[in-house]
Amino acid sequence: MKHSLVRETIIKTASNLFYQKGYNLTGINEIISESGIAKATLYNHFKSKEDICVAYLNNLNTPFLKDIEKFSFSKPKGSKQILALFDFLENFFHSENFNGCWCLNTISEIPNQNKKIREEIQKGKNNFLELIIKIVEINFPNKTKNEVATLSKQIYLIYESAISESHLHQNEWPIKTAKIIIQKIFS
Repeated sequence: MKHSLVRETIIKTASNLFYQKGYNLTGINEIISESGIAKATLYNHFKSKEDICVAYLNNLNTPFLKDIEKFSFSKPKGSKQILALFDFLENFFHSENFNGCWCLNTISEIPNQNKKIREEIQKGKNNFLELIIKIVEINFPNKTKNEVATLSKQIYLIYESAISESHLHQNEWPIKTAKIIIQKIFS
């Protein structure tokens, strides 16, 4: 296999395992076995399980941001583009293997001292917040920079609550309730 293809296989395998089983419950040997590679091959691509986790987070965060941005901007301008964030989340909730937010799941498993993974999660969450800011700025150009920042942070927190609570309750009511809150903010 080509170098990049092997790396992709490791990341894809680890991504499935980390997302479904959790970071701590997934061992290096399981990643090796499921990937169908040798231990030396894994370590040629990654120095540690922590490095695999960073690749996993990036592997999910990057397409997530592209997909949710495209989905949001496909809707009519105004509050509908904000509500689209929650429609996207509702679609995600109904996907076959929904297991909550991979970032929140991972952060709950690592110690505070794990700076490398924490920073990757913060980067992903900050990028999502920046996307929300962009959507708010485009749709509400009369708002001040401070108003945009405040509103975007409120939307972000409501979204994060909706994803974690829908995962906890295995029900979509937190997402539907979040959409009602967002509609009230914009009415």
